[in-house]
Amino acid sequence: MNLSGRGVALSVGASVLFAMIPGYVQQLAPLDGLQVFAQRVLWSIPAVLLLVALSRQWAVLGRAFVRLRHEPLLLAALPLAAGMMAIQWALFVWAPLAGRMLEVSLGYFLLPLAMVLTGRVFYGERLRPLQRLAVICALLGVAHELWLTQAFSWIVLVTVLGYPPYFMLRRWMRLDALSGFVLEMLMMAPVAIWMIVAWGPPQVFVQAPQLWWLLPGLGLLSALAFAAMMAASRLLPMGLFGILSYVEPVLLFLVALVFLGERFNVAQWLTYLPIWLAVLLVAWDSTRVLLKQRRAFAVE
Repeated sequence: MNLSGRGVALSVGASVLFAMIPGYVQQLAPLDGLQVFAQRVLWSIPAVLLLVALSRQWAVLGRAFVRLRHEPLLLAALPLAAGMMAIQWALFVWAPLAGRMLEVSLGYFLLPLAMVLTGRVFYGERLRPLQRLAVICALLGVAHELWLTQAFSWIVLVTVLGYPPYFMLRRWMRLDALSGFVLEMLMMAPVAIWMIVAWGPPQVFVQAPQLWWLLPGLGLLSALAFAAMMAASRLLPMGLFGILSYVEPVLLFLVALVFLGERFNVAQWLTYLPIWLAVLLVAWDSTRVLLKQRRAFAVE
């Protein structure tokens, strides 16, 4: 298998692993969503440090700690970035337990469009015609949801509006993905420990001894998904990597319907169809740009 084929396989594999998490957390009773989040943070730390060791990135991680000592603004920004990610992580494991995973999937469908608009507003990136059409389609879906429910789900809003500032902050911080992930987990760890000590069910491992292997499994699953995503990002052109990122919300939607048993309101088709059309337009546009770049490179 060539590098591109391996990259595609890794990207799809990462989406599959991330989509497994909502079903996995349902096996973690009697833990509620917040306790699952706290345990996921703690068990992800040894898993991601193992990933650092296997990828021989200790020197890179060490340089990130040196930057924290010498750059006060970076040190001040890290808790903010960790807090933004903590909100997304907590939502992602709480939603399947609360029967709200369809709303999370809708947020992930809208996220690429939110990133396109973020690039336009904050970085002056011009929208191509298909991107403008995609934004219009997505707005039609949003407008129908507002008309149907007289409100927009806070879960969708947290997903769509929470990630762009996080990515902008991470871009400003100039930390590599793996070191940034480690630092964020370490920053979340004290809060996670406090949540477990203050609110965790007593003797939870006595009540549910299977948690001794299920919780490390959750940390390993999270780390493997992250590792596969990062490996794919290095092997694939950015355009193709972006297109393949649309696999995850599709899988989350199917998981919510098929495995979590959430109900889909027929009236919501007019919300989802324009948004799905917008996603297809963005994917089509990205594919055209990618193929054009490859042809230009081949000519040169």
